[in-house]
Amino acid sequence: MGYWKLVTAMSFFVFCLGSILFGRDVQAIEETKYEVIESEGEFELRQYPAHVVAETLVEGDFSEAGNEAFRRLAGYINGQNRRKQTIPMTAPVSQEVDSVKIPMTAPVNQERAGEKWRFTFLMPSEYTLETLPEPLDSRVELKRMPERLMAALKYSGTWSRSRYEERKEQLMEWISRRGLKQIGESVFARYNPPFMPWFLRRNEVLIPVDRPQN
Repeated sequence: MGYWKLVTAMSFFVFCLGSILFGRDVQAIEETKYEVIESEGEFELRQYPAHVVAETLVEGDFSEAGNEAFRRLAGYINGQNRRKQTIPMTAPVSQEVDSVKIPMTAPVNQERAGEKWRFTFLMPSEYTLETLPEPLDSRVELKRMPERLMAALKYSGTWSRSRYEERKEQLMEWISRRGLKQIGESVFARYNPPFMPWFLRRNEVLIPVDRPQN
């Protein structure tokens, strides 16, 4: 068997094993809904409706902050809430006895917030702020995000900061060419669980924008 065939076979095995171990149908995860306004290759201009997220702020560098954020947010969706519910996610999860499963959306978003990083998990569309269980960890908050116009660039590969920064620069150039105005921090969106092989991962850079008034 050739090298790449072997790597592909091993990666598929890891993917299937992860799905079995964590009881997940990875393909069934609900994704954030949006309307594509314009597209050009891997670039898109999207209209996102208002939605609810679980959010936490973490100090640290680009990569290390993600580890702490995932621990906090995974704790919430795994039952560390006042109704003891378990919300399945793209990352490995375990289900508590007598807990209630609540489907979750993708992606997981990371963006700069002053000297910290803001991480958000998008909550299932059938839930509202009033119907979601309250987090037991005070560092996790539930928030309603407003409707937003976002420029997006899709890419695959690793979660490294250098790769993210490279794609962000490309997206900013596209925004400028389209005559749009950036109105917020860039967002790093991850659609896959950590056990997904890097070359199969689906990533995006998102930037909130506005159309200049004529």
